[in-house]
Amino acid sequence: MIRIAKAAVPALALLGLVSLVRPAAAPSPDGALAARIDAVMAEVYKPNQPGAAIIVRRNGRTLFRKGYGLADLELGVPVAPDMIFRLGSITKQFTAVSILLLAQEGKLGLQDEITRFLPDYPTQGRKITVEHLLTHTSGIQSYTELAEWLPLWRKDFTVRELIALFKDKPMQFEPGRSWAYNNSGYILLGAIIEKVSGKTYEQFVEERIFKPLGLKDSSYDHTERVLPRRVRGYHADKDGFVNAPYLSMTQPYAAGSLLSTIDDLAVWSDAVLSGRLVGKEWLDKAWTPCRLADGESSGYGYGWFISDFAGHRSIEHGGGINGFTTYELTFPEDGIFIAILTNSAVAGRAPEARAVKIAWLTLGLTEPKRKAVAVPAAELDKLAGVYADEQKNEYRISQEGGRLLAQRQGGSKSELYPASPTEFFLKDNPARFLFVRDAAGRTTGLRILSRIGPVQVFPRTDKALPAPPKEMALDPGLYDRLVGDYELTPGFIIRILRRGDTLISQATGQPEVQLFPESPTRFFLKVVDAQVDFVLDADGRTTGLVLHQGGQDLPARKLQTP
Repeated sequence: MIRIAKAAVPALALLGLVSLVRPAAAPSPDGALAARIDAVMAEVYKPNQPGAAIIVRRNGRTLFRKGYGLADLELGVPVAPDMIFRLGSITKQFTAVSILLLAQEGKLGLQDEITRFLPDYPTQGRKITVEHLLTHTSGIQSYTELAEWLPLWRKDFTVRELIALFKDKPMQFEPGRSWAYNNSGYILLGAIIEKVSGKTYEQFVEERIFKPLGLKDSSYDHTERVLPRRVRGYHADKDGFVNAPYLSMTQPYAAGSLLSTIDDLAVWSDAVLSGRLVGKEWLDKAWTPCRLADGESSGYGYGWFISDFAGHRSIEHGGGINGFTTYELTFPEDGIFIAILTNSAVAGRAPEARAVKIAWLTLGLTEPKRKAVAVPAAELDKLAGVYADEQKNEYRISQEGGRLLAQRQGGSKSELYPASPTEFFLKDNPARFLFVRDAAGRTTGLRILSRIGPVQVFPRTDKALPAPPKEMALDPGLYDRLVGDYELTPGFIIRILRRGDTLISQATGQPEVQLFPESPTRFFLKVVDAQVDFVLDADGRTTGLVLHQGGQDLPARKLQTP
């Protein structure tokens, strides 16, 4: 909802006119570079589809700035580069700097325990610090991963009510020991900002960041407010694009509720780099990856990922929230800034991959090409098994027809291509899968190295790979009682359709998928690791269903047709 990577999520007429008369960006001194950037963007963001706005700057000078696609599909309004988008988790860097402003003024310490500010927060006997929240190392359960959160998207929450969603959940790990992306931590940071400053989070960022920097097109998102030049967000289904499901912007709060433009983000980046908000000592802390208890780097500082990009330090973050995906990438030593904001949340259209390609071009580097080597099926068999991390997240590795496939629990299968007998990669993804062997040659674990973030460690378990579900022969006439709309959450519907002799499922904003029967009431999907149980009453009428996916059991009630 409000990640990458998954994430969470919130005078005017004159403002629109001011945006219209801003001076155009200076033409790029390198026309070839501009043409290549344009080609990268135009390949994905088509004129008649949801679009994107992009800005690329070097040493304070705009090299490229353009809008693509449509800001409103129903009105046919094209995206202009000064339009306003939801940021999603790019919000986190504004929250982090807000905390640093208070620390710089001596009003809080990064090593302060959170109970200094939130005395009734149940830390379950652990010492949880402000820095743990900033770095995603607190071990607190992220509320956007909770099954009970899904039915609540339309509810307006107070900050206290939002914290109540997760505060009593079991800890994922001891604070500081591991890293897990955590929206709850940034909710607590927002509460701390309010407690220390005496202002709401919205007031604080407006008064301490937006106004001093002149970010006139940046604000806390209120869905009901009329905001000129704000774009609409979209998802996709089998027939094309649909309006994104509603989400109360009280919920993403300090983890993902801000709005902005590519121009304001460029000003923001310049201000952070120049020390206009916090001094160098504080920025150095924010842009230094924290170390975990075992000494490994988390790859994350305070509100930003920090990585090595072919020998160049990158500072970056993305966002994903209902209807929008975003990405921002800075190379401080090279003076390069890239921001892409999009108004769709659809697989294959996320801006990170585009930002990375454009970074290679802007740095003047050649993007490396990976080549697969041949590995015998017998060697691949040695890697097959179930691997699980300490949060019980599983990867299932299987050899099928001479190919090695990886499936995250609840996800779909992806082919792994061998760079060597123990190192594999995904197509169009920079992640590397490294299989660990002991002295006897036995496979003992899996290490996943993503482009950003910490190394993910998955020890091999003793579990056997689950047998594939067996499809039973079932009279298609029995499907008729299952057909209907099932409400998983207000505004989020799972529609069950019969098409000939097949049963089809389509969730709001998602494409159709076929369901295959294991029994008259239990069905499974082949495209992802998921199952559906239909619930029948004593008279054999269907009253609901339960979706089993990713270790969660999600009930949905059947809506009655008029």
